[in-house]
Formats: sequence, structure tokens, C-alpha cells
Amino acid sequence: MRAKCLTEKGTIGICSPSHLVDFEEFQHILSEIRKRGFGVQEADNLYKDTYGYLATPQERADDFNQLIADRDADLVFFGGGEGANELLPYIDYDLIRKNPKQICSYSDGTTILNAVWAMTGLETYYGQTPYLFKNITQYDEAQFMDHIVTGKAAKHSSNSAWQVQTTGKAEGILVGGYARNFALLLNGGYFPIDLKKKYILFIEDADNFGVGYVSAMLSHIEQHEFMQSVTGVIYGHSFEKDHHRLLERLKRLGKQYQIPVVYCDDFGHGTNHAILPIGRMAKLDTEEKELIYI
Repeated sequence: MRAKCLTEKGTIGICSPSHLVDFEEFQHILSEIRKRGFGVQEADNLYKDTYGYLATPQERADDFNQLIADRDADLVFFGGGEGANELLPYIDYDLIRKNPKQICSYSDGTTILNAVWAMTGLETYYGQTPYLFKNITQYDEAQFMDHIVTGKAAKHSSNSAWQVQTTGKAEGILVGGYARNFALLLNGGYFPIDLKKKYILFIEDADNFGVGYVSAMLSHIEQHEFMQSVTGVIYGHSFEKDHHRLLERLKRLGKQYQIPVVYCDDFGHGTNHAILPIGRMAKLDTEEKELIYI
């Protein structure tokens, strides 16, 4: 299931499942979004800090559900942080099925994006947050337009050199995101996927984590039966320190499972913020260095 695109004068609903929003800072962000012709709908609890570090899970989930129900909001847009997993029991999945709309985030948003797709069948979008509009790059804005506004993206548009670790071709449903969140999601109750189907896993991590941490998260994923359904892996931006060891780890992953694996700097916590549609069928060809949406 795919929601209708955000129109060029459509409304973007803003909530914050994972972090406290600074009111003054956010006014500039919302101003930049409005400059591009979009309307903005701020959820009722957007600026609440009930716990001191976050609003309550119910308050944050109420905001998310509010924007899903809002007929004027075409896109539900939010950033990362910590705590998105707390919302999963409070999200109204039946409402999403009845009123599907685009949902986009990244980092900690991984949890909600994958759970929504798995629970409802609605494709979601990984890779961008409202904060990018503070000083959005040409590449990021093109990604937002191609995936969210026009929906014309037929294949992944790269803005970096792909570093192929194991060659080959793969076909499957795109799933993934932030390494820790995806790994933890596999053992929760909100990711009921069909393991008889095939998946292309995209994964990334932040600059402040090293290869040991990433390897542990990959191992957590590998120890789940989900890995037997993975036909290919795309790793997004990561740290520069010990980068060669990360590539070695990815090569071992590819060889062990005899699947194509590639590293790039196109998406994640780096300079480039490509959007990847969770739940979309795709073909990965590491020899041609391309990812095509089906």
C-alpha cells in the first residue's frame, strides 16, 4: 500500500516521538518549510516535556495518531533521538490502514517506520527529518521532491562512490534503517514480517559508534531467522575511523551469506540524506552499482 504524494502546496504534519523540540529553533525550520510552499500542522503535544526529557509515550503517540487522522496533513514528518519504541503499543494501526499517508523520518524513527509497514502494509520513507530544512542541500531537496512530492523516483539516485564488498544481484522488499533500532525491532512484537519472502536490508549508523558496535548490531541481526531471507545489503554512511575494518566486516557478511553487499555515503547520518522507501520491492545490482524500484 502506497499513500498519495504530498502536493506542492500540501500540508506537512510535524510531531516528535523521540526528542524534545526547542520552540525557537523549530520556528526557523518551519519557516523554511513554509517558504517552499508547504503548509505546516504542528501536533498538539509537539513542545511538551512532561518527563523533562520527553513527553509521555501516550502524548507522543497521540500526536502521531492525530496527524494520521488529520485529513489536511499529507505527510507525517519527524526526527530521531531516543524513545520511538515506547510509542508502538499506542499507535493506531487500524487508523493508518483506513487513512494511509506518507510517513518520513530517520535514525530513531527506524522503529516506527518499519513497524508501521509491517503492521499495516503501508510503505514508509527512511532518510530525512524536518531539521534538514534548516540548510537543505540540493541533493537532499531533490530526494524529497522525487520521493515525497512527485513520487517519480524509479531508482536510487546516488551522490557518492559505491564501495562494493561482494558482487551480485538481489531482489526483495526494502527494509532497514538505523542499526540498533532495526536489530532490536526484530525481537519485538511489532515487526510481523513474512520470512518466506525476500528482503534487501539497508542499514547505517552514526559517526560516534565504532566498528565493534556496528559488528555487534549486525551479529544481532544475523542471529535472527530474518537474515535467512536477506538477499542483499546496502550500508549507508558511517564513521571514518577504522573505515577499512568496517568494509572488512561487510565483506565477511557478504561472503558468509553469499549475497551482494555494498557500502555508500548516500544515506544516514552523513552529508547525504537519500530517501529509501521501506516496503518497496527493489532490485540491487552491485556490479552495475544500482538499486531499482519495482
